[in-house]
Amino acid sequence: MAGFLRQRGGVAWGEGRGKVPTLMEEGIMIRPLAVLLCFSAFVFGQQSSPLDGLANLSDAVSRRASSADHSGGNADWVEVKAKSTVTLAEIAGAGSIRHIWFTINSPSPFHLREMVLRMYWDGETDPSVEVPIGDFFGTGFEYEDVPGGHRGQKYQSWWSLPITVQDRALNCYFEMPFAKGARITLSNDGTEDVPNLYYHVDYQEYRDGQVVADKGRFHAQWRHELTRAVPESESGGKNVEGRKNYVFMDARGKGQYVGTILNVFGRSTGWWGEGDDMFFVDGESAHATINGTGMEDYFNNAWMFQKEFNYPYIGYSQQGNRDWTGSHTMYRFHIEDPIYFQKSLRATIEHGHADDREDDYTSVAFWYQTEPHQKLYPLPPVNERMPKAFWKIQKLDKNLPN
Repeated sequence: MAGFLRQRGGVAWGEGRGKVPTLMEEGIMIRPLAVLLCFSAFVFGQQSSPLDGLANLSDAVSRRASSADHSGGNADWVEVKAKSTVTLAEIAGAGSIRHIWFTINSPSPFHLREMVLRMYWDGETDPSVEVPIGDFFGTGFEYEDVPGGHRGQKYQSWWSLPITVQDRALNCYFEMPFAKGARITLSNDGTEDVPNLYYHVDYQEYRDGQVVADKGRFHAQWRHELTRAVPESESGGKNVEGRKNYVFMDARGKGQYVGTILNVFGRSTGWWGEGDDMFFVDGESAHATINGTGMEDYFNNAWMFQKEFNYPYIGYSQQGNRDWTGSHTMYRFHIEDPIYFQKSLRATIEHGHADDREDDYTSVAFWYQTEPHQKLYPLPPVNERMPKAFWKIQKLDKNLPN
């Protein structure tokens, strides 16, 4: 390994006579140590624990809306006809949704994009959540066509504190409070019926709406864009105002931003991650209120992404090709560091340094805010939401015969 040198931004390091273990090689040792240190800091530094509160008694009533067969049989599903919408939960009064679970049996290879999850709080007519169901759960970004096997959007297993996916089991643990009712629907915009949708919506009922009076309402928005590469002759290699950035969300009101799931489909070789996250708070426009130092830095990694990883707040859950083409998925949940806004928030990220790359971006933004909210960005029709037939580059064990 002698003579090895790596450089970024003028910082370089090398390996001399003795082999210095890399983070990749120390991963097995670092991971449990990091988890232990974080947990210790959480318990002793804040004098609290993830299990705090379990012994506290409450007047709340636990409820569940589900696809259970109320006849007592085993037909524990609902059918979702093509071009139709089903209501999954219609809840009156005050309460808070604490957990949602789905699993889907569908013949359509694109059902994760064809099915749209919507949520409405306190009698509103415009949804606070409007996201294709696969994207909401951070999966299905890549299309796969396995000879003799699965053809369609790929279920990618991953885990975090608020969202987990294990094979085809989809779980969400975000708190979703409401004071005057809640409604959750699922639409099938595809051309094929979905014969079996299984679901749970676990929630609490409160006698007094004051319990949630000071809580923001949960919001989530889907965005997709084929970014335009801004030439250096146009940008001068600088970007301060972020006007041509990729936009995660643009909200009006008081609230806090709590998470991002981002998929980048690299359309050309080369590292696409030099784009900075730029958050414009309360009408700031001349420059970002919060300005990052690179895409992988925003997702709390460094020096590009080395391999797939999943942690409670951060992760690189799907790795594409090593030349940075193909489908790459990452997430960042602002559980300990919400981005607060009093009047408005515009959450963006550059697509390459000074927006100099053309790639395919898809994202889901998560936040809480007061109502009424600004209308969400219009969801494109189903034919414009479909993932491409992505390619995959693989290194062969040996050369093909001439």
